[in-house]
This record gives sequence, C-alpha cells and structure tokens, in this order.
Amino acid sequence: MPKETRPVLAVVNPASANKTTGRAWPSISAKLKAAGLEHEVRITSRPGEATEITRKALLEGFRTIVAVGGDGTVNEVVNGFFDGEKWLGDGARLGLVNRGTGGDLIKTLGLPKDEDLAIERLRAGEAKKLDLGRAKFTDHAGAKIVRHFINIGDLGLGGDTVARVNRTTKALGGKISFLWGTLATMAGYRNKDVEIVIDGAEPIRGRMCMVIVANGQYFGGGMRIAPDAVMDDGLFDVVTVGNLGKLELVMNIGKVYSGRHVGHPKIRFYRGKEVVVRSPQAAMIDLDGEQPGRTDVAFSILPGRLDMIL
Repeated sequence: MPKETRPVLAVVNPASANKTTGRAWPSISAKLKAAGLEHEVRITSRPGEATEITRKALLEGFRTIVAVGGDGTVNEVVNGFFDGEKWLGDGARLGLVNRGTGGDLIKTLGLPKDEDLAIERLRAGEAKKLDLGRAKFTDHAGAKIVRHFINIGDLGLGGDTVARVNRTTKALGGKISFLWGTLATMAGYRNKDVEIVIDGAEPIRGRMCMVIVANGQYFGGGMRIAPDAVMDDGLFDVVTVGNLGKLELVMNIGKVYSGRHVGHPKIRFYRGKEVVVRSPQAAMIDLDGEQPGRTDVAFSILPGRLDMIL
C-alpha cells in the first residue's frame, strides 16, 4: 500500500530535446513553483531509469507524476505505472511538459509544445482517462518481456528507422530526423512476410512493409499514420502497409504526414482490442519511439487505464 501522499514528482530527462533539457530544467522548475506546483525532482542518468523512478515514487505515495522530456521519456514513465503486468497507479495522474524532438503524442492529445502553456494545463489539473497498450514480445537478449505504451506500437520499417534515429542524432528536429532516418533505412530494408490476427478473427497474411498498432494518430516525427485513432475508445487502430516498393514508399511518404494515404490500395485499416503479429523474419518493434525488441508480438488494449492531465 502507498505511504503518505507526496507533492508533484517531476521526472526529468536531461538528454531530451537534443540534450538541452538539463540546462532548461531550472527555469521550468521556477515556473512550476510560480504556478503553485510544489514538486520534487528526479533527474535520469540512463535509459530505463525513468521507469524505475516512477515505480518507486508511486509505491512511496506520489500521486502526480510529471514527465519532463519527449515521447521516449513518457513511455518510460508510463511503464513505471506497472510492475510487470500489475497496475500501481490507483489514484495517480500523469502530466507532461514536452521536451522532445518528435512530439507525436501531444499532437493527438492537443497538448501544447510551449512549456508555459503546458504548465498552465498542469496547474488546472483536469485529467482524462486514456487507453494504454500492452505488448508481449522478445527483447534483444532473447527474453520474453512485457512493455506498455501510450501512443503507437509498430514493427517493420518503423522499428528499423527508430533504431537508426536513436543511435545517430535528432539535432535537425523530429520531422527531418525521422524523415532522413526513414529514407536511409528504406535503402536496405526488405519487406517481411507477416501474419496478423485481430480479436481471434481469420488471419491476415501477406508481405508487408509495416504494421502499426495505434492508440494515437502520429508517429515518426509527425506522420499521421492513423488519422481516425482515438485514445479513449477502447480500441486499437491497426494499419497495414503492404508490399510497397521503394519508389512507391517515396512517392507516398508525403501523404502520410497529412493522413492522405487513406484509400491507398496497399494500405489497409482495421480496429481491434487484441492484435497478434508473427513473422518468420525477425521484425524490429517500435513502442513510442523506443526499439526494445522484435517479433513475434501480442498487443492488447487496456481501456481507460491511465489518468492524464490534459
């Protein structure tokens, strides 16, 4: 059981926003205090630490966690609301001061990029219940693991692209970095043979470039891949990008940013609560801009699981 309730806890990733958040944090902290948001702070020093910090904080009694960072930081914090599959966040809320390069999550939620406006939302403290996703898959060490995500899970070209972008730089900003990463990855990428089962229905089989299991609408630094996705409807929007060649991908990539790819004959849309994706060729998985493992993967929706300050 939680101990005494604490003030707001800010989980700060100093490496976010191309390593500028560490320098910006004192100013952000002062603005939080000026808005009446007394807080403690934990600054991360390595990947995965935000999950550990959040999990410990919830067990200690903190009930408002504010992620200060980008989509990857939010993903780590969301995973800290769980211990394996066990939920730790009864009565807790998640807030966000966006300091990322991609900013895909805030686009669907309508949250501001401006930190002053974000702090005003935190001060108002109005929360909404959002769905979360759960993914069970194989990590890079070969272990079967469970991870959670708030925005989008995908595999194939997207997973390979995220791996490339995360090991290089995002100095050019989210859109340019991910566009460059996509085009560079595309040059040597080979589409995968995939089987998808949605809610136990007849398998969908084919050679595919990507499979996207979306809670939110945007990924890859602003690509509106699932334009009808709603984050509180209890369903994933599943997008399959079929056996497109490199030229077809290049010709259609601009349409994805605006959502105009809907209707393309090789791109299909489905909805469901449980999605299993298998492939005989290992396909890399992307969860909220992080690349934690590979297929096979089973996705499940957790309706209304998270209270988020919007």
